[in-house]
Amino acid sequence: MPQLPVCDEDRKEREQMQDLLLTHGYFLQEDPKEMQIMKPYPPLGILYICSHLRSRGFKVEVHDSTFSTQEALHKRLREETPTVLGVYANLMTRPKVVKILAEAKRHGWKTIVGGPEPGAYVEEYLRAGADVVVMGEGELTMEELLPILRSSATQQLDGVRGIAYLDKDGNAVRNSPRPQIQDLDAQPWPEREAIDTQRYVDTWRTHHGKGSISLITARGCPYHCEWCSHQVYGQTHRRRKPRFVADELEWLRNRYKPDMLWFADDVFTIHHGWLQEWREQVTSRSLHIPFECISRADRLTEEIIRTLAELGCFRLWIGSESGSQRILDRMKRGVTVEQVQRATKLCRDHGIQTGMFLMWGYEGEEMEDIEATIEHVRAAKPDVFLTTVSYPIKGTPYFKRAQEQGRIRETRPWAESSDRELEILGRRSGDFYQIANQLLKHEVELVRIDVNQDLTQHEEAGFLKAQIAAERINMHFVAQKEMVSA
Repeated sequence: MPQLPVCDEDRKEREQMQDLLLTHGYFLQEDPKEMQIMKPYPPLGILYICSHLRSRGFKVEVHDSTFSTQEALHKRLREETPTVLGVYANLMTRPKVVKILAEAKRHGWKTIVGGPEPGAYVEEYLRAGADVVVMGEGELTMEELLPILRSSATQQLDGVRGIAYLDKDGNAVRNSPRPQIQDLDAQPWPEREAIDTQRYVDTWRTHHGKGSISLITARGCPYHCEWCSHQVYGQTHRRRKPRFVADELEWLRNRYKPDMLWFADDVFTIHHGWLQEWREQVTSRSLHIPFECISRADRLTEEIIRTLAELGCFRLWIGSESGSQRILDRMKRGVTVEQVQRATKLCRDHGIQTGMFLMWGYEGEEMEDIEATIEHVRAAKPDVFLTTVSYPIKGTPYFKRAQEQGRIRETRPWAESSDRELEILGRRSGDFYQIANQLLKHEVELVRIDVNQDLTQHEEAGFLKAQIAAERINMHFVAQKEMVSA
């Protein structure tokens, strides 16, 4: 059973008790795309830190910015007695986090920033207002760091592993890394009661007819995809025992009554033995709740997919990235196109929907690679696919290589942008990839019409074929035009 939050009867009492205020800088109302999708999940990272610190006797509050506003958070920072503020940051929340840090510093707060991005941009975050950057997992580091910051004994920072800070001369100092937590089962569950978790479940239920909740069974990914960041957990895989995960799921079912689950692991089926033990726990406790998760095609056998179906998996997301084996090998993806195709077919045979992640524009991609990806998706027939244009995340081999080649250019100031906005010199334009997206979409639609053999859709099929022909001509024209202009 997770530790319940400290009673918050009035603000004055809370201010006197508080050692740390945690927030994360994501504001749903300010994200037009997500306002259309409306599939938010609680910030489990800071809720894990909250539960760990509360279990050690610290007084921690969480300002959940998801359903809040920037002004509400800034108002709290202005009006409350300043203590220590901890902010989770990723590449998408960077501009908001920079503003939060600046506001906190103006009103006397000591500031800590952590998460997937700050470890790659240590000096930038320190100069943007962070007193300390936490690199890697935050629980043990925060436990050691908080008493120092609360006592103003900043000279003791040099002994805290896993942090960076500015010394008295303004130079960035990076301390040695902190060893990772090995026994995840000894850690308390994320402190979901510190925020309005029920609102997340209800938001899902209101907009999609089913309330969903997320949980994590493991930390880290041991694979070597060159565009993927490992800033927080490194290339590790540490997993909780199935019976302890089942304890948490049983509590979640009784407390929030979700209709479905999201297992937020990087690779849910990485350990086949674990999955079989998990099946025993779910079956013995009658914990069958529909769920979706992410995996890799090379970790999906027919037996594993059958097990997932028995457990209630209704959608499996697969990182396909490209239909070109040449590009997959460049990425060091460690999977084959054939494995992805086989996995999607097995899922279809066992009644599991498939979602596919795809990536345009990775280094070295040519027209034949794009055509290979289109043909791959046509053949695989995923139920849904999501595309993105590749972008180099600082700290990854992809970023390092592009930077060494002089191919990265900032389009806006660092504090106002993200790594997604970095321009990769020599790559095709956004217009080109928009055409590629439309072509892919229409090619897949045409396959579905043909598969369904719906005679009433012959006219639509003819229209799609005309669109496809025009888009393919347009895509090649834009590619040729850009090549000439370059």
